[in-house]
Amino acid sequence: MNLTPEQMAAAQKANLETLSGLTNQALQSIEKLVELNMHIAKQSLSDSMSNAKKAMEIKDIQQLLTHQAEAVKPMAEKMMAYSRHLYELAHETQASFTQSAEKEFQASQQKINALVEGWTKNAPAGSEAAVQAMKQAIASANTVYETSQKAVKHAVELAQNNLNKASESVMSEINKASKAKK
Repeated sequence: MNLTPEQMAAAQKANLETLSGLTNQALQSIEKLVELNMHIAKQSLSDSMSNAKKAMEIKDIQQLLTHQAEAVKPMAEKMMAYSRHLYELAHETQASFTQSAEKEFQASQQKINALVEGWTKNAPAGSEAAVQAMKQAIASANTVYETSQKAVKHAVELAQNNLNKASESVMSEINKASKAKK
């Protein structure tokens, strides 16, 4: 089957639109990451200045130990919050790319099905077995794709749950250590 210039132009236009959409999604994710890092940098600078001012007021070792104990918990909380934000951004980006990929896959699937139907209508007599084999191969490929998508989604859910549990565990240990020092 030969593609006409119009079909090739339409395919190139569709590919260009897809590339543009994916590029925009990537740039939006990068922009969010830069904003998050700038916010963290500003907050860290402010916290450092505040801690430095408090440290200058320390007169004995007991005040120093108290100051250090008080500084650990908020810092750990901020690090965990930053990690959660990074994970959420990565998850959001991955979900966006997955959604785009699924749309492209569905569009490709429809084109392939239309192409197979066209071939089926023009197939010579006696080629029904070959046509059926082709349809079965396409159906099998679709099943494999759907199964892998479900596995990826399950893995992402497990990673999210593990991250949440790890965050809770770390914060619990920090709280215990902070209370023990006081």
